[in-house]
Amino acid sequence: MTPISLGLDTFGDVSVGPDGQPQSMDRVLREVLDQATLADEIGIDFIGLGEHHRPDFAISSPEIVLAAIAGRTSRIKLGTAVTVLSTDDPVRVFQRFSTLNALSNGRAEPILGRGSFTESYPLFGHDLHDYDQLFEERLDLFAKLLREPRVTWSGETRSALKDQQVFPPLGQPMTVWVGVGGSPESVVRVVRQDLQLMLAIIGGDAARFAPYVDLYQRACAQLETPVRPIGVHSPGFVAETDEIAQEKLWPHYAEMFGRIGKERGWPPVTKDRYLGEVHHGALYVGSPETVARKIAKTVKTLGIQRFDMKYSTGPVPHADLMDCIRLYGEKVIPMVQDMLADKAA
Repeated sequence: MTPISLGLDTFGDVSVGPDGQPQSMDRVLREVLDQATLADEIGIDFIGLGEHHRPDFAISSPEIVLAAIAGRTSRIKLGTAVTVLSTDDPVRVFQRFSTLNALSNGRAEPILGRGSFTESYPLFGHDLHDYDQLFEERLDLFAKLLREPRVTWSGETRSALKDQQVFPPLGQPMTVWVGVGGSPESVVRVVRQDLQLMLAIIGGDAARFAPYVDLYQRACAQLETPVRPIGVHSPGFVAETDEIAQEKLWPHYAEMFGRIGKERGWPPVTKDRYLGEVHHGALYVGSPETVARKIAKTVKTLGIQRFDMKYSTGPVPHADLMDCIRLYGEKVIPMVQDMLADKAA
């Protein structure tokens, strides 16, 4: 059986301090460095930082934070969750990641996507009416930059390139993923560009995404592209017991989803709905054994090779996040590996 890669993601959620008040973004960013350093020390495979442009998340320039992490770590893969490619210049994104790949000795692993928020569109002068075209064209250009030393490209959303070199070139290979939230067209696009598929499963049973895995494999066969590893990104939180994990996360989960829900017209967040996601949905919350069993089940059900848990959901205090990371690395990961090894034996 292909070894499972187990990572962590964060958006740099603005956490509360010991006084219960929101911390400054300066402090949150420095704490993300400490969290990533701990993840590296205890053997976690990947750290992904999400790009956002909102008051509840501190990370708007993930590559800069990743470069700082690179200087304090030695083995952990460094990526995004996601880079909002639609509202950025693919040439600059490539240059930032090729630079990070050089500085980290080949550890850069970006995840490209459209993001689940739209603040970057007006901020950077883009029209939401161009949502699909922006991503389609920019992903196409990025894929060319990844593979061709001289790029010729034209489209409608940026200026054309003719026999263009871009520096620094990749001195070592760089794995690139594309985050997909559940549209068949997005899955086929990943195959067409011969990149790796990262399924963002943030609600409901992971088994609902089995048709997308099947579609990916069928599209690879039809387009004659290699079948590459598939990953899943889902939220979670680990504590000593199920009850402690559920109770610690609940107020922060309620605050975050209550705020976002008001913006989007969602129904009110209730604890019953929260616990429903914990027990039957996409929240990997509980003791190390509970979380490990749920991850192993998802890996087996979907046949994936990578699982990234978003360990920050709302303003969870830094100390609790550090405890969560430690339990994930020291207990959850070995348990998942053992469970999958038992199945393969």
